[in-house]
Amino acid sequence: MPKEWPTIAKLETFIPSAQGSGGDYHRQKGGHWIIQGDISCPMHKYPDWRESRAKWGIGVLGSLFVKITATDGTVGYATGFGGPPACWLIEEHFSRFVVGADPRDTNAIWDQMFRASIFYGRKGLPMAAISAVDLAIWDLLGKIRGEPIYKMIGGRTKKEIPLYLTGPQSASAKKLGFWGSKVALPHGPPDGVEGIRKNVAYLKAKKEEVGPDYPLMVDCWMSLDVPYTLQLVKAVEDAGVKIHWWEEVLHPDDFDGHRTLKKAFPHILFTTGEHEYSKYGFRKLIEDRSIDILQPDVMWLGGLTELIKVASMAAAYDIPVVPHGSGPYSFHAIMSFPNSDFCEYIANSPDGHTVLPSFGDLFTNEVLPLNGKVNLTDEPGFGLTLNPNAQLVPYSDFFKPVKGIGYASEKPEEVAQEASH
Repeated sequence: MPKEWPTIAKLETFIPSAQGSGGDYHRQKGGHWIIQGDISCPMHKYPDWRESRAKWGIGVLGSLFVKITATDGTVGYATGFGGPPACWLIEEHFSRFVVGADPRDTNAIWDQMFRASIFYGRKGLPMAAISAVDLAIWDLLGKIRGEPIYKMIGGRTKKEIPLYLTGPQSASAKKLGFWGSKVALPHGPPDGVEGIRKNVAYLKAKKEEVGPDYPLMVDCWMSLDVPYTLQLVKAVEDAGVKIHWWEEVLHPDDFDGHRTLKKAFPHILFTTGEHEYSKYGFRKLIEDRSIDILQPDVMWLGGLTELIKVASMAAAYDIPVVPHGSGPYSFHAIMSFPNSDFCEYIANSPDGHTVLPSFGDLFTNEVLPLNGKVNLTDEPGFGLTLNPNAQLVPYSDFFKPVKGIGYASEKPEEVAQEASH
């Protein structure tokens, strides 16, 4: 550990150009199960866009890669979601709060990025950009200290991390040793009563593949409403199909709807949080107690700095926190959090029968599940090694600011001076 701490000297952003590479796992080639049209989603209301999720733009933003260099030459990096727009926010706005800072001051850096973007941020793309920067700073900090992230945020709370598998192949999930299988719901409200019958038949078939005692979860991806969910859950129960939990059934902001569902089905587990952001977004979900498991995404909600706060808030209510996806970034958090007993792993292979690295070919040494579990080493930071052959397009190659257009790094007095000439 250095006697004099280095500061952050440089922040750079890049776009991983290869499909399936980086933090946006929706940026896949055609034929991949995760972009197919047989997954219920909010856009199913419009027939023209049902053919595939790629058609309406689920992968339109893409991945990004953040590289942070310290004054002693140490490099930290992270991938995330948001593509070129997120790169612009980082380079032109958030960099001023990062360059020159002490990387140990994670709370101060995060708070400045968040407060400075409240007027256009709080959720969505700006938070994804903040998340990527935050994760890169943590990676840098771990490398300077020579310690893995999970040891820096509380240490090991479990020997290894059990995983469930998200994907279309439940039998393969069981065969590979995952403790449970989560499948996507095929039909939503636009499909009416016939859609409910098809959903029941689909879930019954999936349950028969794995047996009555193997947990099956259902991901509804924000596509249902309260009346439809009430009908669907009852129909599935009446058919004798036991679902371990129903995930993200409603629009993320429908707090009252979640309360209605929990009142109607107190014995059913409901989960959500994948598309919620910051401690402020999770506060009501936690206080209301209508959600049984919270599922924040560390690459979206604000990074590790904010995930730690959300997990601590939830712990005070004895609510489990099981982060959505995000591979190694989630693993380090879960290894440390006492109220996180397991994690999700997304089947990244095109057919969903096998597991591949969460971030494609971006890194050379992503930890992969073995018999449905993962363990972590003492490699510093997040323990990821950048693939020397990774196709990274630098920010300057796709965005070239021209003086006078009002780009964020321009000083106001310079713009005024130019205008007066």
